[in-house]
Amino acid sequence: MQRGYAMLARLTAALTARLRPPRSRGEAGYSTEAVVVIALLAALALGAVALISDAVMERAQTITLE
Repeated sequence: MQRGYAMLARLTAALTARLRPPRSRGEAGYSTEAVVVIALLAALALGAVALISDAVMERAQTITLE
């Protein structure tokens, strides 16, 4: 009888754990979100540097030294 009760208790615990909503993980997704935002900001910064360097190089080529 004890064996059947222990098995029933384990089965009940397993089913309860399965049906219970997952615990709140708080900031679990924050690191992924931060990585994506940082990658986007880095890409924007590289684009800005490319635009500025093109403008500077174009302007520098118009300078005459004579």
